[in-house]
Amino acid sequence: MNPETEQYNAGLEPNHRELCDILAQEINHNLPGAENKTRHAHPVWFLEGNPIIGYSKQKPGIRLMFWSGADFDESRLTVRGKKFKDASIFYHHVSKINQSDLLRWLKKSREIQWDYKNIVRRKGRLERVK
Repeated sequence: MNPETEQYNAGLEPNHRELCDILAQEINHNLPGAENKTRHAHPVWFLEGNPIIGYSKQKPGIRLMFWSGADFDESRLTVRGKKFKDASIFYHHVSKINQSDLLRWLKKSREIQWDYKNIVRRKGRLERVK
């Protein structure tokens, strides 16, 4: 795990720290080759420079966000972005993680991607990565 991600997780209350440690382990294991670093003060994983997945502590709990998740066709990813193609789920406890859902979403995060890496160059317009 990236030291910045470890530091982020260590700063959380124990319940959320355990949850984020498990999420980070699952992401690292199931997205081999993904680069993990901190972006906007929270852990994010990138494939070829494109942000794929990240999590952050927010008032409702730990938000697990998939940058292209709106196109996953997944009913449990209920928090949808208004401007972009992201979708999220909030967790309050590790017991709420559905392993099969998480593994399916991680697989889809590699297969279904919008090009956020070049969004500035394209003046806010997203294109699908082929």
